[in-house]
Amino acid sequence: MSLRVGIISANWGAFAHLPAWRAVPGVEVVGICTSRRETAEAAARQHGIESAFWDAQTMICDPRIDIVDCGTRPSVRFPMVLSALRKGKHVYNGIPCAAGIDHARELHEAWRASETVAVVDAYSEWLPAHRRAKEMIESGYLGEPFGGTCLFNISLFNTPHPQFPYNWFWQAGLGVSALRNLGSHALHMLVFLFGGIHELVAHDGRLLNEWRFSDGSRIEPQTNDFACLLLRFESGMTIQLQVSWSATLGSGWTLDAFGSRGRIGLQAPSFPTSRDTVLRAGSLGGAGLATIEIPNQLLQTKDVAIGADTEPQPSYPMALSMQRMAAAIRGEGSARPDFEQAWSVERTLEAARRSAEERRWVRLDEIG
Repeated sequence: MSLRVGIISANWGAFAHLPAWRAVPGVEVVGICTSRRETAEAAARQHGIESAFWDAQTMICDPRIDIVDCGTRPSVRFPMVLSALRKGKHVYNGIPCAAGIDHARELHEAWRASETVAVVDAYSEWLPAHRRAKEMIESGYLGEPFGGTCLFNISLFNTPHPQFPYNWFWQAGLGVSALRNLGSHALHMLVFLFGGIHELVAHDGRLLNEWRFSDGSRIEPQTNDFACLLLRFESGMTIQLQVSWSATLGSGWTLDAFGSRGRIGLQAPSFPTSRDTVLRAGSLGGAGLATIEIPNQLLQTKDVAIGADTEPQPSYPMALSMQRMAAAIRGEGSARPDFEQAWSVERTLEAARRSAEERRWVRLDEIG
């Protein structure tokens, strides 16, 4: 029997999540939900989905739905995800996982009590270049891990467009900031590659006090758009992390890590994708960094019906994460990145908030 998915969101959910789910064998998208009947029914017709919902709780309670894919704003989706977990539904949740530490803790506890499979949309660890980097690190390429730098700087609001769908990022109280959004993606990657974080010190602030739109309108943002963290990992590794969504001519995604035996670098001009993320590496005593070829088995797999060249680009790594989730639901292995990793990242974000506020190093074991 197929696993049946209901998607909450006809924007990003229909654009990227829907083709990803449809690429996973044994999975069927049977429902889509928006906040209004007319938009839900229009989305269902447009995408050939069986049922339209305009109340999330109705969809969550529908016995036909096995998996709830929830991609709305962090503050809005909290009760939806919590309800789904308590009703025994499996969950594919957006990033950041929650609007803050209290919601994150409640979701983590509900998941642990539910015996469901719950995954977050930190799909970057499924990108071919990132997976190859993980293989190299696990094989000892770096040797003893020493340190590195991670930058995730993009230009969303330096010259914003009035129709940009994420202009609501200006508003406080919705659980978003450059650190919570871009930082969550970066932290998931760092934890995936290098393990748990022991302690950190952080700055979290704002570069732009005004967004000026091409139509002459202006917004005074209430959220932070720039953060710098110094992370000490349980392995002893130290990494500098900088994130901004208001970086002038933003350089995109960069990760440079080195150890006693070698160095690995990952780079993409914006948000990392399967197509444009480049992996370079070099060993001590060698000729320097060289581009590493990505094996074909990481670019295309029989496990999903799309490949690394498929548009939209996020769909391929999402599909790989969703396929692993579906397998875990059937009792075949474990899913990732799961709510345990999400809880680790949310604790890191809370540690960064406390550090910036209290001007001190914060250990993650302080965050319970």
